[in-house]
Amino acid sequence: MKRLKRPSWWLPERAATPEHVFRNRRALLAAGGGLVAAGAVGALATMGGMPPAVAAADADSTAQGARTAGSLPAPRSPFTPMPDLNPGFADAGRPVTDEGVNTTYNNFYEFGSHKQIHDAADALQTDGWTLQIDGLVEEERTIAVADLLARMPMEERVIRHRCVEAWSMVVPWIGFPMSALLAEAKPLGSAKYVQMQTFLDQGIARGQRQHWYPWPYTEGLTMAEAAHELSFMVVGAYGKVLHQPFGAPIRLHTPWKYGFKHIKSIVRLSFTEERPVSFWEELQASEYGFWANVNPAVSHPRWSQATERVLGTDERVPTEIFNGYGEAIEGLYAEAEIQEAGIRFWR
Repeated sequence: MKRLKRPSWWLPERAATPEHVFRNRRALLAAGGGLVAAGAVGALATMGGMPPAVAAADADSTAQGARTAGSLPAPRSPFTPMPDLNPGFADAGRPVTDEGVNTTYNNFYEFGSHKQIHDAADALQTDGWTLQIDGLVEEERTIAVADLLARMPMEERVIRHRCVEAWSMVVPWIGFPMSALLAEAKPLGSAKYVQMQTFLDQGIARGQRQHWYPWPYTEGLTMAEAAHELSFMVVGAYGKVLHQPFGAPIRLHTPWKYGFKHIKSIVRLSFTEERPVSFWEELQASEYGFWANVNPAVSHPRWSQATERVLGTDERVPTEIFNGYGEAIEGLYAEAEIQEAGIRFWR
């Protein structure tokens, strides 16, 4: 009998934050996201998983004030770990980052160019959020995120995140493989890339009033990257509906790439033959290119990528090639792409 091999991105159960810890952290989701939570939990019930209910998470008395968030239970990734194999990234001393740390320290330029954008991002209303699907597809259409989640195979993945600014975290993301979204979108065989865009609303997102940035935020992947098992559409974290500062209600996570590729609050997916020009690539292509694969051997023009600061600790640890997921993406890039994607990883 053939033995199952777990993917190289797997993290063991002991790496997850205990439930009593994350339930006592601040609850950041605005009430409008409840419909998304209901759709996702309903999907789990349909699959025979969790009961079809949205529970009110406990709130604490942080400086930002208490908020109510819908819980979003999901089964741990279906890949079965083998006890006699290397236990994975837990050996690197990287437990899950405290929820209160990484929900109050991240980039979301729509709400400001500093890290403490959480208060401004909390104002983002996600009720009734939709995804526009267009370009080289069988049928262009708009999908309600709540309806989409009811059809998606939800799971939790405890996985690394590496920012191009040389800091990192580990998050228990909840979502579904991007390949499932591709199956829903039905791209044509002529599609070579998927371009993604975030919302455009200067009234609520003050950062978008800064006209020197090429709004809306745009990112893209090759079809092979988008279909890869590591490409993950995130709708929750820490057992709850996704926090607004993380990019509610739906964002991308590709863990072998730098974080600026992980577009937040997505409203549109366009399938195309031409390679998209991403937000940061348009601003400074010599520093932030299309591929953006993690490579400690290639320094950013203004800092080294050899090490990274682990959020919530005083540690700096060595950065691993492809953020440690090299084995998982072996064979992903065609020979013609190796020079650009395999050597000039981040450009």
